[in-house]
Amino acid sequence: MPILPIDTSRYGTEEMKKIFEEESKLQRMLDVEAALAWAHAQVGNIPQKDAETIMKKASTQFVKIKRVKTIEREIVHDVASIVRALAEQSGSSGAYVHLGATSYDIVDTANALMLKDAVKLIEQKSNALEQILMKKASKYNKTIMIGRTHGQHALPITLGFKLAVWMRQNARNILRLKQCSERLLVGKMAGAVGTQAGLGRHAMKIQELVMERLGIKHADISTQIVQRDRHAEFICILAIIASSLDNIATEIRQLQRPEIAEMFEAFDREKRVGSSTMPQKRDPETCETVCGLAKIMRSLVLPSLENVKTWHERDMTQSSAERFLIPESCILVDYMLVRMINVLTNLRVDEEKMQQNLNITQGRTMSEAVMTALVRKGMNRQEAHELLRKLTSESELENCHFKDVLVKSKKIRKFLTGKEIDDALDPLKYLGTAIEQVKLMIEKTQQERKTRVLI
Repeated sequence: MPILPIDTSRYGTEEMKKIFEEESKLQRMLDVEAALAWAHAQVGNIPQKDAETIMKKASTQFVKIKRVKTIEREIVHDVASIVRALAEQSGSSGAYVHLGATSYDIVDTANALMLKDAVKLIEQKSNALEQILMKKASKYNKTIMIGRTHGQHALPITLGFKLAVWMRQNARNILRLKQCSERLLVGKMAGAVGTQAGLGRHAMKIQELVMERLGIKHADISTQIVQRDRHAEFICILAIIASSLDNIATEIRQLQRPEIAEMFEAFDREKRVGSSTMPQKRDPETCETVCGLAKIMRSLVLPSLENVKTWHERDMTQSSAERFLIPESCILVDYMLVRMINVLTNLRVDEEKMQQNLNITQGRTMSEAVMTALVRKGMNRQEAHELLRKLTSESELENCHFKDVLVKSKKIRKFLTGKEIDDALDPLKYLGTAIEQVKLMIEKTQQERKTRVLI
């Protein structure tokens, strides 16, 4: 009976969940056993016909989950249960199943195969998100809005600039994922403590052949397990990806508030219900979901780091934790990417409201521009800053436009003409290199995409 929201299909895509389904995991472990038998035959350790029989029977078509679980209830060992079930199906050839291997030769290599598929999906969706952010950054590059620091109006920026910042954060995440994959996607065929003693004199060749057949690399050296710094790094990167999505979602939620009302999640007004009791509600539910799931994703970092340590060549403290960590982290991040792609694709922007919000502070957000103009005309920078601090306060207390206060100030008029004041108060003239930076970042991202090879 389904219990967790992943199981009930509330969260997670079918393509990602399929990778970690029980039958898929069993098949991956059987794939490793088949590759091991094949490698033994290649070096002359077992007859070719026996290897071929094992390879044929190493399928969930023959090795059933139900039979594996029946055996496990009796012997209380998951991998040994798979070995016995495969040996049963292989007849006399079953004598060679799992020859020289330890359980985690099979588990860790199967995990690498599943993670290879999972990482590919995450990278594909990260690339799709990047493409959307590029298009939106270009579209809104000249859409002026107020920039905010500490929740307060700061200086004018463009929406395209905000989107370009998100775009480059996403690009770094893709790079992190690719670099990590080189260390993550490795298997092993090394035996009980890593010495490969049970595999015989062709042990290194067997490991090499197994991994070549499976399409992954082998760990350079390992104990009974592949060392968990690899998995910890991966889950930390997934947590960074989740936090990046959390950052985007939080900003959209803030800008959707009625007091701001500059940016909104799409909302199907014909059918969608925002509240069970308040008919007017149009909540940013998708963004809130992303923010909530990011908390769960970050919580997986600590146990993944705890999994790095082990007693001697291996204990079992990792296995129970990573049965949750690996599938859950991949499923959640994949789902968060899908949801944020949908939000950004259908993002609603109110440019008129952005323009209105620029004027809320009656020109006071342009005080830095006025200060810069004064310094260019010869006023001491510190003197200009203090003067404008007082004049902005006066404008706020008297609830009058900043320009009126500036024009009345003899100290200001000594340095600036009326036109110079107007120019300094024009947000369009104080965007610095924002528009140029966005263009450069889009070009940089486009170049990266041309050279980027999917995992």
